[in-house]
Amino acid sequence: MKVRIQTYPGTTLENKGDKYHYFGGTSYLGIQLEPQFTAIALEMIKRYGTNYGASRRSNIQLEIYEQAETYLSGWIGSEASLTMSSGYLAGQLIAQHFKSGDHRLFYAPNSHSALYTSNTRPYTTYTTLNIALREHLDKKERAVPVVFLDSIDFSGCNYPNFEILRTLPLDSCILVVDDSHGIGVVGENGAGVYRTIKSLPCRELLLCASLGKAVGIQAGVIVGERLRIEKLKASDFFNGASPAAPFYLAQFMEAEEIYNLKRKILQKNISLFLDLTRDLKILNFMPQYPVFGYSDHNVTEGLRERHILVTDFRYPTEDSYATNRIVLTAAHTEEDIKVLAKALNSFKQMP
Repeated sequence: MKVRIQTYPGTTLENKGDKYHYFGGTSYLGIQLEPQFTAIALEMIKRYGTNYGASRRSNIQLEIYEQAETYLSGWIGSEASLTMSSGYLAGQLIAQHFKSGDHRLFYAPNSHSALYTSNTRPYTTYTTLNIALREHLDKKERAVPVVFLDSIDFSGCNYPNFEILRTLPLDSCILVVDDSHGIGVVGENGAGVYRTIKSLPCRELLLCASLGKAVGIQAGVIVGERLRIEKLKASDFFNGASPAAPFYLAQFMEAEEIYNLKRKILQKNISLFLDLTRDLKILNFMPQYPVFGYSDHNVTEGLRERHILVTDFRYPTEDSYATNRIVLTAAHTEEDIKVLAKALNSFKQMP
């Protein structure tokens, strides 16, 4: 069911005069409409304007970019970082950087298209990926293998323990991890999975992410070793693209207390939902994560009949598999969650 709306969807939306509860999207901290958060945005717009249409290579250097990148490195736990205007561009910068004879690209199952070069296809299983990597290494070719994966791929293969990842020959591989669905939500202070994966014996680790989901700003980030980040910053790809609007980065740094509060609320909402649906067997989910998947499309229709809308579409193309997800956010109230849980529990009585 496609619904066209005129304003940003919060926890409810209207369609043809009917009001619906909304449990979809990727605004995990529910922060985009938070009054304190938007007030910071307005303050920073007055200082920096709505956009900065200049290259990062320009002779005029706006200090907020380096300040934000230093902040991000400290938060996530890396030597260095860079920012771009979107997570998609951040992924493409890395993919294009490694698209050379010095590297061979390998894509894990369910990796996001933001990481792809032309005509890329991911391996369908980690077993076939493992075999391909070892065959490549056995040939002792010059090209260094670069493995691309999503930290949270909604299959349960990676986050939180990354057990399958540990079976790969990591010490010979550069890992590129898209943490778009983790950053802001998982890890210490919502810093994502970088520190966790950094403890694995990989040859090198790069992490990219969209900051447009839980973090709630229009920007992307790449973090990693300082030498690699400097090489990326020197590229035509990086310097030829307009940067993120500076007010977003300033807003992000000013909102630390708001983010911390929203993460606590989100975890309470997850705990309440799990408690209310503890006997329900139709959902699959990850520990302390606000997304709950299911395979039966009848669940979507049953919820819609009860005026509840969830994420239900094919992504990223019409030929892709259907995405059926219930998403909790920090903006949902206890009453919202009780309404959702009551509807889901009623399905146990369905034939």
